[in-house]
Amino acid sequence: MGAPVVETLLTGLRAAAEPTRLRLLHLLAQGELTVTEITQILGQSQPRVSRHLKLMCEAGLLDRFPEGAWVFYRLAAKGRGGAVARRLLELLPEAGDQTLTLDQQRLSAIRAVRADRAQAYFRDNASRWNEIRSLQVDEAEVEKALLAVFAGRRIHDLVDMGTGTGRVLEVLGPRVERAIGIDLSREMLSVARTNLERLSLSNCMVRQGDIAQLPLPAATADAVTIHQVLHYATDPAALVAEAARVLEPGGRLAIVDFAPHGEEALRDQHAHRRLGFEDAEVEGWLRAAGLEPGPVSRLPGKPLTVVVWTAHKPHPHIKSTGATR
Repeated sequence: MGAPVVETLLTGLRAAAEPTRLRLLHLLAQGELTVTEITQILGQSQPRVSRHLKLMCEAGLLDRFPEGAWVFYRLAAKGRGGAVARRLLELLPEAGDQTLTLDQQRLSAIRAVRADRAQAYFRDNASRWNEIRSLQVDEAEVEKALLAVFAGRRIHDLVDMGTGTGRVLEVLGPRVERAIGIDLSREMLSVARTNLERLSLSNCMVRQGDIAQLPLPAATADAVTIHQVLHYATDPAALVAEAARVLEPGGRLAIVDFAPHGEEALRDQHAHRRLGFEDAEVEGWLRAAGLEPGPVSRLPGKPLTVVVWTAHKPHPHIKSTGATR
């Protein structure tokens, strides 16, 4: 074991060696929380909680994600610090500790408030979403086709661009090691967090960000999805290029959107900039981004047809075959 590994272990142990910090690890292993939510659970002042969080982030035990005026914290998804944190959590009692039990009860209360707010937002917008769904094939068929794109593949890191309510993460989350959904809307992200917590998908997270400039390094995902997003985009080709940037060689992209249609109401009433896409147009974007187009699936509805376009990122030493099917 090299010195850097030993130092990482010691740093992590020192950062966690305090009762409040162990409580924080226990809470943040279950999902992400803001400082305000954490103070409500722990019953401690914000400066004190912030100091604990700062030290644990510096030790690599926690990840920190700003979202507008808020900052979310959760157990580190990667790295040696995250591994140390998970080993420490294995040593905590599963039941019987009064402090951890009280923390859990307060966490449940906070999640209940989140769920009520998310449900109110969803209820206020349900008519708009239901109107669009009525024009297309059943979502279950779309999700089945999306699952088929990644069937038989071991996915380590999934990125869902424009995650919305997090439905793609719900569908693919149980089959991946880690998943992250990116969206600009804080309201949508609140709905997504509630949905993921309801299903205990602790391997999935959501982040606020511009999908035209993903807050992720290049070549860090082996799967990317763009589900019903391109028709809102000013520059769809740029989003495809950004997806290609974060894909690692061998990674796969799935785009779900509409075939060309004449439903002008979607443009006038639902802010759709594009009324569907031709295969050749999407294929051009994929090739321009350095991706190799793959099989295309069509799911006819009345009157909208949903299309699932696929592509993969070739390894640098493998020459493109030019095949599209």
